[in-house]
Amino acid sequence: MRADLEVAWEIPQTPPGFAGRVERFMGPGRTRAESAVEIAGLVACALLLAAGMRTSGAWHAWSGLQCAVVALVGLDLIGGVLTNVTNAAKRWYHRPGPGVRRSRLLFVSAHLLHLLAVGLIVLPTDWRWTIGNGALLLAGAALVEFTPLHLKRPVSMIALTVAVLANLFWLEVPLVLGWFAPLFFLKLLVCHLVPEAPLERRRHA
Repeated sequence: MRADLEVAWEIPQTPPGFAGRVERFMGPGRTRAESAVEIAGLVACALLLAAGMRTSGAWHAWSGLQCAVVALVGLDLIGGVLTNVTNAAKRWYHRPGPGVRRSRLLFVSAHLLHLLAVGLIVLPTDWRWTIGNGALLLAGAALVEFTPLHLKRPVSMIALTVAVLANLFWLEVPLVLGWFAPLFFLKLLVCHLVPEAPLERRRHA
């Protein structure tokens, strides 16, 4: 045990109503430092993604709806990668209690909508890409969720790697959308489903 660190699993109280629901969705008890890092990272990565897509020029061929879908999905995936690895999110989504596993799997399953939006609106109605990635998502999520605790991290990385390689060689998309699969599966199979101890600096008495 390290003398300078402690594991803080205690979940703080959340306010009632809409504000409480938002806080629980993001993870109760986020510190100012966590929020600052998330916001700074989101802005930096979103600007980098936007600059890369602008340089590619591919967006000129997209409709307003397609541009909106890509922008919203990109922001959600970048923000989701950062949010789901915070101490606050780990405490909340991996707390003990009935229904927590179901909640995690429902969260993952809801992202099938991302695949439908990209596959059917941004891509030229690519059912092969949509169904293929849907199968990779659900199979990978079940594998990670039901793997013994001490093996979840390496298994999640195997599932991520399989999904990325499948997308590179068999579920190809235009280069301008090459970021989607790595961020999508990183967010859900690794960042969201893998429990990790919420480490903090030990508060000395």
